[in-house]
Amino acid sequence: MNSAARIILTGTLACAGVAAAMAGTNYFPLAVSAPPTNNPLKGFMPYQGAYATFPYSMEWNYLPLRSLMTGPTNFNWTSLEALISDIASRGHQTVLRVYLDYPTLPTGIPQYLLDAGLVTYSYTDYDNTISVCPDYQNPLLGQALTNFIAALGARYDGDPRIGFITVGLLGFWGEWHTYPHDNWFASTAVQDEVLTAYQAAFSKTKLLVRLPAGTNPTARPIGYHDDSFAYQTLDPPEWCFLGLLKAAGETNKWRTQPIGGEVRPEVQPCMWDASQTNCVPAGQDFARCVDLTHASWMLNHRAFSPGFTGAQKALALAGSSRLGYELYISNAILADASVSGPLSMSVQVWNTGVAPFYYDWPVQLGALNSSNALLETWTTAWKLSSLLPAATNTLWAWSQAGHGLRAGQYKLLLRVQNPLANGIPFRFANDSQDADLPSWLTLGQLSILSTPAQPSLRGSRSPSGFDLNVSNAAPGTWTVEETADLQNWSPLLSTNTSTFEWSVTDEAPPSERFYRVVGSQ
Repeated sequence: MNSAARIILTGTLACAGVAAAMAGTNYFPLAVSAPPTNNPLKGFMPYQGAYATFPYSMEWNYLPLRSLMTGPTNFNWTSLEALISDIASRGHQTVLRVYLDYPTLPTGIPQYLLDAGLVTYSYTDYDNTISVCPDYQNPLLGQALTNFIAALGARYDGDPRIGFITVGLLGFWGEWHTYPHDNWFASTAVQDEVLTAYQAAFSKTKLLVRLPAGTNPTARPIGYHDDSFAYQTLDPPEWCFLGLLKAAGETNKWRTQPIGGEVRPEVQPCMWDASQTNCVPAGQDFARCVDLTHASWMLNHRAFSPGFTGAQKALALAGSSRLGYELYISNAILADASVSGPLSMSVQVWNTGVAPFYYDWPVQLGALNSSNALLETWTTAWKLSSLLPAATNTLWAWSQAGHGLRAGQYKLLLRVQNPLANGIPFRFANDSQDADLPSWLTLGQLSILSTPAQPSLRGSRSPSGFDLNVSNAAPGTWTVEETADLQNWSPLLSTNTSTFEWSVTDEAPPSERFYRVVGSQ
């Protein structure tokens, strides 16, 4: 059905509009709130466990490879299932690492490799008396690692219980070094084998490695973790975390892949105590480290056990919130619609954090009736991962034909759906978050009309000619037409717009002309 409005110019301006129903375009500015303290996949996290001392959405733990692998193609997932299921029971996601060699802990090397004669090296560094470093060049070990990675990915890639996996496996603690025994560490060829295996096995779950490694780190979709954060993060010297990223040309990796790590244990107890001015090394201020690395999460167990109180806790909360993304909606434009026409809206969304959200969790809209019942939900095509931190907003526009709503008044809500059914809700930094429905952000109100709504067309003279303003036009294809005799219409402008209001100027109108705006609804 075509919908039209006309303006007639006959010396003075006369307006005639076709208005089958009173409809409008509704503008809603949304107030900004303090950042949520426990949004998913960001902030501080503890080792696996339940804590009431500090908010968190993720938990961390290590697993020895020998607990998961008993033969070249024999795997036992019991310990990993127990880990991630326990953490998921608290609505949290797991960040994990599998190791072969953890100083001070029993070896993580599968027993069948030791029985086959795998060479190992003993050492007393880092107070170790029990763990051993394997010969990383051993082909049986190399095959074991690639087999394990393939099996791990086949079973767990995209598992909503897992937030991130750190690559691990190589080096002390799985941190990709054997300092001070550098000659023990895996060759570049072995590094490439491990990284290539991870890249092939995981296309959904995000991966992080300790530092740029292998022959071409820039080509790999793998982020980085700094396990000496706020201690050896910022260069100089060049071997600090950011210095290594600079040397590898990886300082922008955060735009597509996550940066995480651990606050160095030595500074965890004192870094939020304003009276201790020599806690964090000079030049390693936590906020500056976050801003320059664009880190999203940190293992910081001291914030949970025993935890902080008073001013120290307040500073720790601010530090945790500083990590990762921070999204809010500045305004929403909601167009009234008819029961048979499309439902259209747009929002301006901002990321004022230091990093994007790295997963494209479903972004949904919902319609709430006057009884606070959620009658309809729609999943949009919006991509959270596209929202980089910026000083300007991103416009998200949406239109839905066949919306299924009856005539009446509705509130339109928005949410990001955590794929973990009982997971921590994703929250926007807006006052209207959770205002009407838990985990949903209220955007504003609109009307669904029993008859089709019509666009409005207004006109006025200007030095440039005759200015026409179109409003209440649902995003889509519209044409402004003109005629002198009300019989032969010709297009003045055709546009496929994503906004509800726009304008055009007829630069040389004759003394009398008729205008209308036409579109399908």
